[in-house]
Amino acid sequence: MSESAFETLADSLLAALEDQIGDDADLQSGILTVEGEGTWIVNKHAPTRQIWLSSPLSGARHYAFDAESGQWKDTRGGDHLLAVLAAELDRPLNWQGP
Repeated sequence: MSESAFETLADSLLAALEDQIGDDADLQSGILTVEGEGTWIVNKHAPTRQIWLSSPLSGARHYAFDAESGQWKDTRGGDHLLAVLAAELDRPLNWQGP
């Protein structure tokens, strides 16, 4: 994936998450901070073309975009990013990717 394609996908995802999470979320310079019972950090990591999550519940995870499914999938074979965040934040989340 090209850098510009990654930036477009990642920015779209982060903006959608900020909108859906609402007042508990703050997006600054490609870093989404979510305050709740702890602090979640979701950021884009351009060198690896990944989205990185730091969670007080599940720890650190890395997600790569899977074009076939249109989802950001855990690089270690776990659930996709939206499923993890939705479960941990106890709210439905979606993203209309490419």
